[in-house]
Amino acid sequence: MKAIVYTTSGGPDVLTLTDRPVPEPGPGEVRVKVRVSGVNPTDWKSRQGTEPERPQVPNQDGSGVIDAVGAGVPAERVGERVWLWESAHRRPDGTAQEVTTVPARQAVPLPDGASFDLGASIGVPAITAHRALTVAEYGPTRLAPGALDGRTVLVAGGAGAVGNAAIQLARWAGATVITTVSGPEKAALATAAGAHHVVNYREQDAAAEIRRIAPDGVHIVVEVAPAHNVELDAAVTANNAVIAFYADDSQEFVVPVRPSMFTNLRWQGLLLYTVPDEAKDEAVAAISAALADGALRAGPEVGLPFHRFPLERTAEAHEAVRDGAVGKVLIDVAS
Repeated sequence: MKAIVYTTSGGPDVLTLTDRPVPEPGPGEVRVKVRVSGVNPTDWKSRQGTEPERPQVPNQDGSGVIDAVGAGVPAERVGERVWLWESAHRRPDGTAQEVTTVPARQAVPLPDGASFDLGASIGVPAITAHRALTVAEYGPTRLAPGALDGRTVLVAGGAGAVGNAAIQLARWAGATVITTVSGPEKAALATAAGAHHVVNYREQDAAAEIRRIAPDGVHIVVEVAPAHNVELDAAVTANNAVIAFYADDSQEFVVPVRPSMFTNLRWQGLLLYTVPDEAKDEAVAAISAALADGALRAGPEVGLPFHRFPLERTAEAHEAVRDGAVGKVLIDVAS
């Protein structure tokens, strides 16, 4: 089978197209014929910064069809359409290959109405978004319709993949959703995702506009740029709010002590790979429910345009993500 492999850390040039034996699923695993592989920032960052202990296939997310199961996995799962998450975390077998194996828990049934493109777009962005939306004190641990009724959510960077998923999931759960963007094109994408209010921070006084929309303040902030937005977030949050930041736009930022104290504001760091397993299971269950409801979608019609590459151009796909491609970068593994 064809696979993309790297044996040393470095730039995209370390990625090599090679032939490998088709793997056999171990106990508790399933084998998946991969249709589409999704690329996320952590994929190129891991490739660039972490020396692999053995040949590594990149990419955490993907979609495909189960064609074999290991001991302890029901045989009825063969033929099941699935979406994959955390395929390459502490494992050598990511989704940039024609066939991969994953623990059965990480191959989640994909509804018949959901495309393989959608399946490959879910993992890292949607689980991250779900975690950000469920870390508030006294908030739900699992999203569902009505779970965020009466809450206002601010999504920073609503045109990104995590931002897009956060908008869709928050709206599905009943929240009023505000998002900030840098220009008209991204405003159109955030609106297509379902944001109720879009604030262009380059043309508007963002703090004043958000306070006008939410006079009592924002309850949850899904934050992509904490160092850049620290003052804005502190100015617009409600009492007992949480700012869940999931991206490292800077190595450090200064927390405004008095505003944070006076409003009991929580600054919550978030990295998917170290999130507790129970929280990941809650996220997967909620995402599955949202998919079944048709409330979580992907593609240009919902503000998440696709950028496609064939398997042999995985290096270019990684570069596209590194360079800030707006939307979702996908690799067509199977024709």
